[in-house]
Amino acid sequence: MDQVIIGRFIAEERKKKGYTQKQLAEKLNISDKTISKWECGNGFPEVSLLLPLCGELGITVNDLLSGELVSGEDYQKKAEDNMVEMIKEREANKKQFVLTLILGGVSLVSFLTLLIVVCVYTNVIPQNVKIVLITIACVIFAVGCIAVMAGQQKIGYYQCAKCGQTFVPKFWAHTFGFNLISKRHLKCPHCGEKSWCRKVMGRE
Repeated sequence: MDQVIIGRFIAEERKKKGYTQKQLAEKLNISDKTISKWECGNGFPEVSLLLPLCGELGITVNDLLSGELVSGEDYQKKAEDNMVEMIKEREANKKQFVLTLILGGVSLVSFLTLLIVVCVYTNVIPQNVKIVLITIACVIFAVGCIAVMAGQQKIGYYQCAKCGQTFVPKFWAHTFGFNLISKRHLKCPHCGEKSWCRKVMGRE
Protein backbone atom coordinates (compact mmCIF):
# COMPACT_ATOMS: atom_id res chain seq x y z
CA MET A 1 0.00 0.00 0.00
CA ASP A 2 1.30 3.41 -1.01
CA GLN A 3 0.32 6.06 1.56
CA VAL A 4 0.91 8.89 -0.95
CA ILE A 5 -1.46 7.34 -3.52
CA ILE A 6 -4.04 6.60 -0.82
CA GLY A 7 -3.70 10.17 0.47
CA ARG A 8 -4.36 11.63 -2.98
CA PHE A 9 -7.35 9.33 -3.36
CA ILE A 10 -8.81 10.49 -0.02
CA ALA A 11 -8.37 14.12 -1.12
CA GLU A 12 -10.06 13.45 -4.49
CA GLU A 13 -13.02 11.66 -2.94
CA ARG A 14 -13.37 14.33 -0.23
CA LYS A 15 -13.51 17.07 -2.88
CA LYS A 16 -16.08 15.09 -4.89
CA LYS A 17 -18.29 15.13 -1.79
CA GLY A 18 -17.72 18.87 -1.42
CA TYR A 19 -16.15 18.57 2.04
CA THR A 20 -13.35 20.72 3.35
CA GLN A 21 -10.72 18.97 5.47
CA LYS A 22 -12.29 20.56 8.55
CA GLN A 23 -15.81 19.38 7.67
CA LEU A 24 -14.65 15.80 7.09
CA ALA A 25 -12.64 15.91 10.32
CA GLU A 26 -15.69 17.05 12.29
CA LYS A 27 -17.75 14.17 10.93
CA LEU A 28 -15.07 11.73 12.10
CA ASN A 29 -14.43 13.52 15.43
CA ILE A 30 -10.77 14.07 14.66
CA SER A 31 -8.64 17.13 13.87
CA ASP A 32 -8.28 18.58 10.39
CA LYS A 33 -4.50 18.19 10.84
CA THR A 34 -5.04 14.42 10.83
CA ILE A 35 -6.91 14.64 7.51
CA SER A 36 -4.10 16.80 6.12
CA LYS A 37 -1.50 14.22 7.21
CA TRP A 38 -3.41 11.45 5.45
CA GLU A 39 -3.78 13.44 2.25
CA CYS A 40 -0.08 14.36 2.23
CA GLY A 41 0.87 10.70 2.59
CA ASN A 42 2.37 11.23 6.04
CA GLY A 43 -0.08 9.01 7.87
CA PHE A 44 -2.77 6.38 7.47
CA PRO A 45 -6.26 6.14 9.00
CA GLU A 46 -6.52 4.00 12.12
CA VAL A 47 -8.46 0.75 11.75
CA SER A 48 -11.34 2.13 13.83
CA LEU A 49 -11.68 5.04 11.37
CA LEU A 50 -11.63 3.04 8.13
CA LEU A 51 -15.35 2.26 8.01
CA PRO A 52 -16.52 5.74 9.16
CA LEU A 53 -14.16 7.42 6.66
CA CYS A 54 -15.28 5.19 3.80
CA GLY A 55 -18.89 5.75 4.76
CA GLU A 56 -18.48 9.53 4.58
CA LEU A 57 -16.66 9.33 1.25
CA GLY A 58 -19.02 6.75 -0.23
CA ILE A 59 -16.29 4.22 -0.99
CA THR A 60 -15.35 0.74 0.23
CA VAL A 61 -12.38 -0.13 2.44
CA ASN A 62 -10.97 -2.03 -0.53
CA ASP A 63 -11.16 1.15 -2.64
CA LEU A 64 -9.35 3.05 0.10
CA LEU A 65 -6.55 0.50 0.53
CA SER A 66 -6.15 0.30 -3.26
CA GLY A 67 -6.05 4.07 -3.67
CA GLU A 68 -8.66 3.91 -6.45
CA LEU A 69 -12.25 2.92 -7.15
CA VAL A 70 -12.21 -0.84 -7.72
CA SER A 71 -14.57 -2.41 -10.25
CA GLY A 72 -16.57 -5.51 -9.36
CA GLU A 73 -14.45 -7.87 -11.46
CA ASP A 74 -11.21 -6.65 -9.85
CA TYR A 75 -12.60 -6.50 -6.32
CA GLN A 76 -11.51 -9.96 -5.11
CA LYS A 77 -7.98 -9.66 -6.52
CA LYS A 78 -7.49 -6.19 -5.00
CA ALA A 79 -8.78 -7.43 -1.64
CA GLU A 80 -6.28 -10.30 -1.69
CA ASP A 81 -3.44 -7.98 -2.76
CA ASN A 82 -4.24 -5.57 0.08
CA MET A 83 -4.29 -8.40 2.62
CA VAL A 84 -0.92 -9.67 1.38
CA GLU A 85 0.53 -6.16 1.63
CA MET A 86 -0.61 -5.83 5.25
CA ILE A 87 0.96 -9.21 6.11
CA LYS A 88 4.19 -8.19 4.36
CA GLU A 89 4.29 -4.93 6.32
CA ARG A 90 3.88 -6.80 9.61
CA GLU A 91 6.61 -9.34 8.76
CA ALA A 92 9.01 -6.62 7.57
CA ASN A 93 8.44 -4.66 10.77
CA LYS A 94 9.15 -7.76 12.88
CA LYS A 95 12.47 -8.33 11.07
CA GLN A 96 13.52 -4.69 11.41
CA PHE A 97 12.58 -4.73 15.08
CA VAL A 98 14.73 -7.80 15.74
CA LEU A 99 17.64 -6.19 13.86
CA THR A 100 17.47 -3.10 16.06
CA LEU A 101 17.57 -5.29 19.17
CA ILE A 102 20.60 -7.17 17.80
CA LEU A 103 22.30 -3.84 17.06
CA GLY A 104 21.61 -2.74 20.63
CA GLY A 105 23.06 -5.98 21.99
CA VAL A 106 26.20 -5.69 19.86
CA SER A 107 26.66 -2.07 20.98
CA LEU A 108 26.30 -3.04 24.64
CA VAL A 109 28.78 -5.93 24.32
CA SER A 110 31.29 -3.70 22.51
CA PHE A 111 30.88 -1.01 25.16
CA LEU A 112 31.43 -3.45 28.05
CA THR A 113 34.34 -5.17 26.29
CA LEU A 114 36.24 -1.91 25.82
CA LEU A 115 35.60 -0.89 29.44
CA ILE A 116 36.81 -4.27 30.70
CA VAL A 117 39.97 -3.99 28.58
CA VAL A 118 40.70 -0.57 30.04
CA CYS A 119 40.06 -1.78 33.61
CA VAL A 120 42.00 -5.07 33.34
CA TYR A 121 45.00 -3.59 31.57
CA THR A 122 44.92 -0.26 33.39
CA ASN A 123 48.62 -0.49 34.33
CA VAL A 124 49.68 -1.40 30.79
CA ILE A 125 47.63 0.94 28.63
CA PRO A 126 48.87 4.56 28.43
CA GLN A 127 46.55 7.26 29.77
CA ASN A 128 45.86 8.83 26.37
CA VAL A 129 44.93 5.41 24.91
CA LYS A 130 42.55 4.81 27.84
CA ILE A 131 40.79 8.08 27.09
CA VAL A 132 40.46 7.15 23.41
CA LEU A 133 39.10 3.68 24.23
CA ILE A 134 36.60 5.01 26.76
CA THR A 135 35.48 7.68 24.28
CA ILE A 136 35.01 5.05 21.55
CA ALA A 137 33.09 2.84 24.00
CA CYS A 138 30.76 5.71 24.94
CA VAL A 139 30.18 6.66 21.29
CA ILE A 140 29.36 3.04 20.35
CA PHE A 141 26.97 2.75 23.28
CA ALA A 142 25.28 6.09 22.51
CA VAL A 143 24.86 5.31 18.80
CA GLY A 144 23.49 1.87 19.65
CA CYS A 145 20.98 3.29 22.14
CA ILE A 146 19.78 5.97 19.71
CA ALA A 147 19.42 3.41 16.90
CA VAL A 148 17.43 1.05 19.13
CA MET A 149 15.14 3.81 20.45
CA ALA A 150 14.56 5.24 16.97
CA GLY A 151 13.85 1.77 15.61
CA GLN A 152 11.42 0.92 18.38
CA GLN A 153 9.66 4.23 17.89
CA LYS A 154 9.29 4.09 14.09
CA ILE A 155 8.91 0.36 13.45
CA GLY A 156 5.33 -0.82 13.90
CA TYR A 157 2.80 0.94 16.12
CA TYR A 158 1.61 1.28 19.70
CA GLN A 159 -1.97 0.34 20.55
CA CYS A 160 -3.74 2.47 23.14
CA ALA A 161 -5.14 0.44 26.06
CA LYS A 162 -7.98 2.97 26.46
CA CYS A 163 -9.40 3.47 22.96
CA GLY A 164 -7.68 0.64 21.06
CA GLN A 165 -6.34 2.86 18.30
CA THR A 166 -2.79 2.51 16.97
CA PHE A 167 -0.29 5.32 16.61
CA VAL A 168 3.41 6.16 16.24
CA PRO A 169 4.59 8.24 19.23
CA LYS A 170 6.97 11.19 19.01
CA PHE A 171 10.64 10.30 19.53
CA TRP A 172 11.11 12.04 22.89
CA ALA A 173 7.75 10.87 24.27
CA HIS A 174 8.74 7.34 23.32
CA THR A 175 12.28 7.66 24.67
CA PHE A 176 11.22 8.90 28.11
CA GLY A 177 8.09 6.74 28.41
CA PHE A 178 8.29 4.00 31.05
CA ASN A 179 8.91 0.65 29.35
CA LEU A 180 7.76 -2.88 30.26
CA ILE A 181 9.25 -5.09 27.51
CA SER A 182 6.38 -5.03 24.96
CA LYS A 183 4.48 -2.13 26.53
CA ARG A 184 5.27 1.54 27.03
CA HIS A 185 3.49 4.22 29.05
CA LEU A 186 2.41 6.78 26.44
CA LYS A 187 -0.21 9.43 25.80
CA CYS A 188 -2.57 8.49 22.97
CA PRO A 189 -2.96 11.29 20.38
CA HIS A 190 -6.53 10.13 19.68
CA CYS A 191 -8.18 9.95 23.10
CA GLY A 192 -5.58 12.01 24.99
CA GLU A 193 -5.30 9.40 27.75
CA LYS A 194 -2.07 7.91 29.14
CA SER A 195 -1.91 4.14 29.37
CA TRP A 196 0.36 1.13 28.96
CA CYS A 197 0.30 0.89 25.17
CA ARG A 198 1.12 -2.45 23.56
CA LYS A 199 3.67 -2.69 20.75
CA VAL A 200 2.18 -4.16 17.54
CA MET A 201 3.90 -4.79 14.21
CA GLY A 202 0.93 -3.92 12.01
CA ARG A 203 -2.37 -2.07 12.06
CA GLU A 204 -4.74 -4.30 14.01
